[in-house]
Amino acid sequence: MKKISLIIAVVMVFVSVFTACNESKTEIIIYTSSEDFRIEYVENKMEERFPDYNVVIEYMSTSNIAAKIKTEGKNTACDIIWSLEYGYLDQLNADGLVAPLSATAIDNSIYSEDTLNDNWTVDIRNGGAIILNTKVLEERGLAEPETYEDLLKPEYKGLISMPSPKSSGTGYTFLYALVKSMGEDAAFDYFDKLSENVLQYTASGSGPVNALMQNEVAIGLGITAQAVTKINEGADNLKIKFFEEGSPYALYGNAIVSGRETRNEVVEVFEYLATTCVSEINELYFPENIIKDKYPVVENFPTNIKYSDMSGDNMAEKQRLLDKWKY
Repeated sequence: MKKISLIIAVVMVFVSVFTACNESKTEIIIYTSSEDFRIEYVENKMEERFPDYNVVIEYMSTSNIAAKIKTEGKNTACDIIWSLEYGYLDQLNADGLVAPLSATAIDNSIYSEDTLNDNWTVDIRNGGAIILNTKVLEERGLAEPETYEDLLKPEYKGLISMPSPKSSGTGYTFLYALVKSMGEDAAFDYFDKLSENVLQYTASGSGPVNALMQNEVAIGLGITAQAVTKINEGADNLKIKFFEEGSPYALYGNAIVSGRETRNEVVEVFEYLATTCVSEINELYFPENIIKDKYPVVENFPTNIKYSDMSGDNMAEKQRLLDKWKY
């Protein structure tokens, strides 16, 4: 019994010392909608760069991050927002909850022209593409589509998968890109016709590539990076294409919560996240253009991508268009 009591006492002392050490560190809280592998990468970078800080990264969905900060206001526990869709950052900014970048030493002009904002920096560009299952096309004796109009051909009936704009940001980017290129009425008329060929509107942006991998469809309106990952894992029947209208995309950004820019340690962590971490992740995982004149190369990732015109998009416009979507 004495031995057991001694062990318990030692453990309690260790826990107390560990807790005290953590509590003595400056705590910085980051909310993010990023993937697990990116969170792990940044956690390791933060531990290495800031051993005297306790940088806590909390995952939430994009909508939950925006709702939580909006509800809590400047009393939120969050210091830094990492990888939140621009539309939600717009909402928070309108409520005065995002600090100006001028409070940092970051030169925002290092980022690509179409990503610039005075209050946040770009994190990733999540682009979409037309992804083909060449095996299914060949088995059915079908030619590869070359335009959006081609997707309306009757021979593709039941062979197309697209994310629902109602539930998927990827699906919405395709809707918005065609509204910009065709005009609103023509775009909605187009999707009325396309729906006759769509096997299903998936709940998430990953749905079309998953359907392609299972040979359920021949054509997917999906995420470029996801298709590249599958190709690099050995899926030699997948092919990535971009039509004349270019790659639709969503931008995700990083910001400091208003009021926290007065804490030097928060600014220091933010600057490191928004420059070093973003640049390295851009090279390793999401090599789409976000830094001016920088086009990282990842095996099988398309280069010199032409992007769709996504200008003018915001949450009010998104809600208006989604109210018209009926599938």
